[in-house]
Amino acid sequence: MSDKKKKPSKLKARLPRGFADRSAADIRATDEMVAKIRTVFERYGFDPVETPAFEYTDALGKFLPDQDRPNEGVFSLQDDDEQWMSLRYDLTAPLARHVAQNINEIALPYRTYRQGWVFRNEKPGPGRFRQFMQFDADTVGAPGVQADAEMAMMMADTMEALGIARGDYVIRVNNRKVLDGVMEAIGVTDEGQKLAVLRAIDKLDRLGIDGVRELLGAGRRDESGDFTPGAGLDEEQIKALVGLSKSTVSIKSYDLSTKPGQQAAATTLMPNTMFDFDVNALLENEVFALGIEELSEIRRILFAAGYGPDRIRIDPSVVRGLEYYTGPVYEAELLFDVVNEKGETVQFGSVGGGGRYDGLVKRFTGQDVPATGFSIGVSRLMTALKNLGQLGTEEVVAPVLVTVMDGDTEALGRYQKMTQALREAGIRAEMYQGNFKKFGNQLRYADRRGCPIAIIQGSDERAAGKIQIKDMIEGRKEAAAIESNEEYRAARPGQFEIDEADLVAEVQKLLAAQRDG
Repeated sequence: MSDKKKKPSKLKARLPRGFADRSAADIRATDEMVAKIRTVFERYGFDPVETPAFEYTDALGKFLPDQDRPNEGVFSLQDDDEQWMSLRYDLTAPLARHVAQNINEIALPYRTYRQGWVFRNEKPGPGRFRQFMQFDADTVGAPGVQADAEMAMMMADTMEALGIARGDYVIRVNNRKVLDGVMEAIGVTDEGQKLAVLRAIDKLDRLGIDGVRELLGAGRRDESGDFTPGAGLDEEQIKALVGLSKSTVSIKSYDLSTKPGQQAAATTLMPNTMFDFDVNALLENEVFALGIEELSEIRRILFAAGYGPDRIRIDPSVVRGLEYYTGPVYEAELLFDVVNEKGETVQFGSVGGGGRYDGLVKRFTGQDVPATGFSIGVSRLMTALKNLGQLGTEEVVAPVLVTVMDGDTEALGRYQKMTQALREAGIRAEMYQGNFKKFGNQLRYADRRGCPIAIIQGSDERAAGKIQIKDMIEGRKEAAAIESNEEYRAARPGQFEIDEADLVAEVQKLLAAQRDG
């Protein structure tokens, strides 16, 4: 048996499943997009607020699929005082806690927006991550549906501010009370079953009608073999709900000059052709009738404000999967075609959604505090904008590189002073920080980094008060036409000498010339 010590095994570098690293380009594109969203939200009178990534689990509430253990659907841990804390799964539940905790200091209606990472302990897949960014806007303390209508209008304005043309997007609006009324009418009254129905219909875009049918019935097995139990409805109940799911109702022809009765509103918004039974019979259901009345009111407000069906439509197939919605719900959908991971041409689909959640703050206060809000999926929307060529089109210029010829403290101070002078003039610049003894490595670094210019000053140049400027872009072009190393060294492509005092001006001039041509 060998006495030699075993070599320690190397740690394997690996990403956790469902998480992703972000590149500089993605971060800059996100910042560009978020700045445009923020401009619209600020124009509507919303102010920023920020809540922590962790909340007590009971404060978040169990509005995602879960079992008995508190971390099903969310990432949770127990604090040293044995209280469960969870990473937030959205930005709405933490806002409800924030409002309830500060209810005496907050002026209602409270109009706020937030940006941040949220976390879902769910099965990852193509395009489905366990960590993703959301950008939310909410109005807390406004009971009227005019607040819901305004949310839909603000989202339409946001889409256009991001460069998404009219006709390439639509904001779809429904009311959770409509679906609740339909479920009551067909005998779905169990709360667990109702929640399973909501989540099944919410997956329409991803799974299609057949997948929704399976989830409304016994359940569905996905491509990996995992089985999701269904709502357990019978065939007649499924037929009624599938009819609702398949509907897409336009609001083009509607007379805004008179207020319709409930029957007229119902037949206009939700024609009988959607169902296998008479929609007018639903008017005996108070919840359904109230939902229709609220949708009619929203539609009147939208038209009066100049937002027609080319931007915002009533669509009874919108349900939203979270349990806490209590009234109007809405979804921003992009209508242009893309190729999915299976090579199929499909519409891009949803990039955000939200709705009214009048019960969340009440969980803490015991008093009714109405609220409505909209959440944008930042990463998904960014992908859409890249598809449209509306994001990341401005190239970020790599920094000018100040090379290092001498490593003593005095010389390093001089090189740093040059770098600072460039920065103070608004020029991206960095001083080489690697092993400076092999000068060729510095120029290779500048090449790999994409630096537009390299600044060179050895002892001879310093004694003469000169600096060598290497135009890396022109140098690469000229070098491509030079055949031999000897010719390359003799030509010193793209390199010229300037007075040290002219450094900033000459660099600015060269950068401008590179931009122009």
